[in-house]
This record gives sequence, structure tokens and C-alpha cells, in this order.
Amino acid sequence: MRRKIIIATAIVSGVVAIVGLTGLSVSAMTGSPTSSGFASVATNVPALPGTVVNVALMNMGGQMMSGGQSMMSGGGNRMLDGTGGMMSGRSAGRSSSAIMGLMLDRTSVVHGTVSFLAVNRGSISHELLVLPLSDSQTVGARAVGSDGKVDESGSLGEASTTNGQGAGEGITPGAASWVPMDLAPGRYEVLCNLPGHYSAGMYSEFTVS
Repeated sequence: MRRKIIIATAIVSGVVAIVGLTGLSVSAMTGSPTSSGFASVATNVPALPGTVVNVALMNMGGQMMSGGQSMMSGGGNRMLDGTGGMMSGRSAGRSSSAIMGLMLDRTSVVHGTVSFLAVNRGSISHELLVLPLSDSQTVGARAVGSDGKVDESGSLGEASTTNGQGAGEGITPGAASWVPMDLAPGRYEVLCNLPGHYSAGMYSEFTVS
């Protein structure tokens, strides 16, 4: 009987260890922002008006892209469904070879005041920009210029100030930025427009009803 108890205990311990390692592995692979993870680094964010949409800005291969910075432990569109969401699904249309990601905690809201709170979970600077999408436009299909950026004409708002509101010089790793705006019903594209980032997969569709 004593031997059976010892064996059973060993089996249970082994299972617990495997589950624990699996959980760590999945977490490291996905870099999925939890409800607290979206804004865990945003310590000085004021009360934001309207509906708050949390946005995680992510990248893989930071060392390759930024000349020496280490790669973050997760994120990137290889772990996304092609729309800014994890594999459980949030929006549409990007290549599985993309190396950056922009993830929203919700992809649709009712019209009115909306505040986007962006947290840079990556290893290089990012930004957030909101552009309208016409009925004929597809998310991720904007023309990219020789400067590696898309046309920002018609922008409804930008969050690119490190730990501040509105347009700035970019959100540094671990920092946050936010921007409130009034959105009418329609389709929108939330994206990062730093050179090369849109092409690398930093865009997501957002719908207002």
C-alpha cells in the first residue's frame, strides 16, 4: 500500500509539473495580453472618456529589426489569427509570415466617444493610428510608399506619445499612449505607421455600429 501511495504521488507530481511547463510554454509563445496585461505597464493613465479599447502593440525578432535589442517573449502575428486577435479570433487578413502584431481587446463598439489605450509590449517603438475603411477597402491592403508608410490622410487620431496622449515621437517599449475620439458607425483600420510596421502586419479592423 505504501508503495502504491508513493507511486501515485509521483505520478500526480509529474502531471502537475508537465501542466505547469505547458502553461509556461504557451504563455511564452503567445505573449497574450491578459486583462491586466494590456495596461499593466500603463501606470499613469488618466480616466479615459467613452468606451476604452485596449490595444497591445507587439513584435518578434526585435534583435534583427532594431540592431541589438533582444526579442520579446511572445506576440507577433505568427501567433495571431490574421486580424489582431489570438487564434480564438478577432479580425482579418494578414500573412502568417508577418512578424509584428496589433491586438485589440474588442473589435466592435457602439458609436460615440472611444478611447484607444495602446501599450507597447514589444522591444522597439510603435504607434497607433486610426483610419477609416470604405466598403471596398480590405484591412491590410493599403498601398505602402517608398518610405515604408501608408497615406495618413483622413486620420481620425493618433497615439504615439510615450506615456502621454496624442501624437508624438513613438511609444517606447513598455510604455503606453492613448487617444480619445468620436467615431460614427462604419469600418475602421487601427494600425502602426512607423516605417515598415504596416507591411510587417501591424493592422486590425475595427467596427462601429
